[in-house]
Amino acid sequence: MAGSLNFERARFNMVEQQVRPWDVLDARVLDVMGEVKREDFVPPRFRKLAFTDLSIPLDHDETMLKPVVEGRLLQALDIGSDDEVLQIGIGSGFVAACLSRLARQVQGIEIHVDLAERARSRLNAAGIRNASIVVGDAFAHRPAQSYDAIAVTGAVHRVPEGWLGWLKPGGRMFIVSGDSPAMDAQLMTRQSSDALQHRSLFETDIRYLRGAEPLPTFTI
Repeated sequence: MAGSLNFERARFNMVEQQVRPWDVLDARVLDVMGEVKREDFVPPRFRKLAFTDLSIPLDHDETMLKPVVEGRLLQALDIGSDDEVLQIGIGSGFVAACLSRLARQVQGIEIHVDLAERARSRLNAAGIRNASIVVGDAFAHRPAQSYDAIAVTGAVHRVPEGWLGWLKPGGRMFIVSGDSPAMDAQLMTRQSSDALQHRSLFETDIRYLRGAEPLPTFTI
């Protein structure tokens, strides 16, 4: 019982002392991050670090985003209860769990088979039934539908034009692009079939998606 109470207190402190002060003021997002058991989505050896202001290591040199970045992502996308959401880069499954509490349906793409399997297991254990995961490369993905929101949880050097075509009119994409260590977290909104609005949100530094790294430069 004591361990459970400690996790509850740590989760509350994460929301109130990390996430909220980082300009995450959407009550729905704060509630979701206070309800989803982040400790259950962290690799067991890092469970005690679940609520720290750190990027937590996953296999394949991947990481979980910091809680503050997850909060800003969820707030920026402004998910509605009827929204269909795509997540590129499932990782631990925690962001998908949060998205599933806000959206009607969440679909995820994960390139690593073992990460996808573990995320599915964690989502099932959490009783989440409106999130699905496919294994594949997002750069080769051909979706059968468009989406109200797209959450990209790894960085890209340049924003792929094709992904923007997956947004419905009014659809939003959260994506981090640019060069480490000063990357631009941004919100892309499709206003019409041929018009996009771009808004820079904050500066950060996260791991690149597989295949999205900048090309190496050579000096003589």
